[in-house]
Amino acid sequence: MKFFNFHLMPYRHADLEAIQKNGSAWVTFSNRHYDPRLGAELYHEYLDQMEYADQLGFDGVCLNEHHQTAYGLMPIPGVLAGALARSVKRARIAVLGRALPLLNNPLMVAEEFAMLDNLTRGRFIAGFVRGIGAEYHAMGINPAESQARFAEAHDLIVRAWTQPGPFSYTGKHYQFQYVNPWPRPYQDPHPPIWVPSQGSSSTIRWAAGLRYTYCQTLSPIATVKKFFDMYREEARKAGYEAGRDQLAWSNCIYVAETDERAMAEARPHLEALMTRLLKMPMEMLLPPGYTNIEAMKRIKSTRAVGAKPQSVEDLVKSGLVIIGSPATVREKLAEYEELAGFGTTLTKTQFGTMPDSMVRANMQAIAQEIIPHFKDAA
Repeated sequence: MKFFNFHLMPYRHADLEAIQKNGSAWVTFSNRHYDPRLGAELYHEYLDQMEYADQLGFDGVCLNEHHQTAYGLMPIPGVLAGALARSVKRARIAVLGRALPLLNNPLMVAEEFAMLDNLTRGRFIAGFVRGIGAEYHAMGINPAESQARFAEAHDLIVRAWTQPGPFSYTGKHYQFQYVNPWPRPYQDPHPPIWVPSQGSSSTIRWAAGLRYTYCQTLSPIATVKKFFDMYREEARKAGYEAGRDQLAWSNCIYVAETDERAMAEARPHLEALMTRLLKMPMEMLLPPGYTNIEAMKRIKSTRAVGAKPQSVEDLVKSGLVIIGSPATVREKLAEYEELAGFGTTLTKTQFGTMPDSMVRANMQAIAQEIIPHFKDAA
């Protein structure tokens, strides 16, 4: 199994009660609550943690994109990936991912990702997402056009990477007289493409058809298995058997000396993430037109992450997070790996309001007590 350190880069100094009163940490939570001096320190703290992950032996580090939220300070993840491109010496750098439907010019991402691929000499992973519903409120994009804009932007980017220019492009949403990006990607034909999703059946079908690695976002392990099974079935329909390396699970892991100590230490920070930083009304999470009827029926029959508070014990019991002693974490992760059949864990070692000292201790424990077990088993 491969271990990637996935960082959300939250504004961990956020006023949690102010978020509660506002009703969301997204879009409408005023940036008056952001202190640039504290934010600047956080950026350097978080970049240091990513570099530390590389030094500890994690296989990769992950960034992502969100807008107008205290949940994550990465509206332009390529800026941070560029900062890491020279300091992270061994691990892969993944942007999981850029929200393609929000772009007016997808060629900017083709250029940005090609630069990162060159800077890392081929250690870059390109992630493409539609973006959650809140992003469409933040960016003023019609959510009903989300899937069409995503597909067209993806096709244009891949063509720009693989077809020598210049050539012209005329689509429904994007038109260019000249497509001729410099530089070209370092990897041939282009960086590996990974596709994170909350479980959209259309996204899973699309990713499996193109043999892209599918990344399931923070979800109970039973849900993860269901969507990974769906991917494997779609792969069979496409004429091949999907491998474990095509499936990645995003999770939170916290390790301490005992189960009791781990729960006590992680509890306030996990609660901050789940009940405050993820908090948003359903109409913001799923604006009209964003998803299809099939997905809406499925969502109504399940509990959406952040929609209703759950206890930390419930989160652990459902397998949405793994918290405990080294032995407990090894046991649970091995159980979930066998159940769902994934080959990569995208692990948040920092979550919510967790301070740097706890994050580093957690990262070190995972590197020393967890990763070797799964490397040796392979």
